[in-house]
Amino acid sequence: MSKKIAVFLAEGFEEAEAIIPIDIARRAGIEVTTLSISDNIYVTGSHNIEIKADALLSDADPSGYDMLMLPGGMPGTANLENSEEVKAALLEAEKDGRYLAAICAAPRLLGKLRILDGKKATVFPGNDEYMKGCEYDRRAKAVYDGKVITARGMGCAVEFGREIVSALVGVEKALSILDAIQYNE
Repeated sequence: MSKKIAVFLAEGFEEAEAIIPIDIARRAGIEVTTLSISDNIYVTGSHNIEIKADALLSDADPSGYDMLMLPGGMPGTANLENSEEVKAALLEAEKDGRYLAAICAAPRLLGKLRILDGKKATVFPGNDEYMKGCEYDRRAKAVYDGKVITARGMGCAVEFGREIVSALVGVEKALSILDAIQYNE
């Protein structure tokens, strides 16, 4: 059975932080569904690229996914933080032992919800104050600890995708995809 990821898209999300990991995950055979957290199926990123989400979060059941993923960007991260539906889905996923992945500023939401407590994590520089309770690695491009994956920013999106694939379908598959896309570490 294929693994499934739900990607929460908020107005002002960082486009590459969503699209690159989605592409890498789909290359690995992972089923990815994009969910708009607003009442509009079209979501505009922080660089004015409009994406049509697969569905609205309000019409979906986040509990049916193996992983919930949060792209960062501004004001995308602030919009995620202001969504009670997003926060409830993240807390339920953590309680159920499912995976959570967040990149750029989005890990700060996991920090605010205390999901990062006792874990290793990273976040976009300048968001350090939200990383209390975790072992914060400001130099890591991506950190995979337990059921949580965090990454520092858009320039780390490939590494973020690698960790997502490693978590859901294995390191060998992740490395084979990086080879196929000519990514040299």
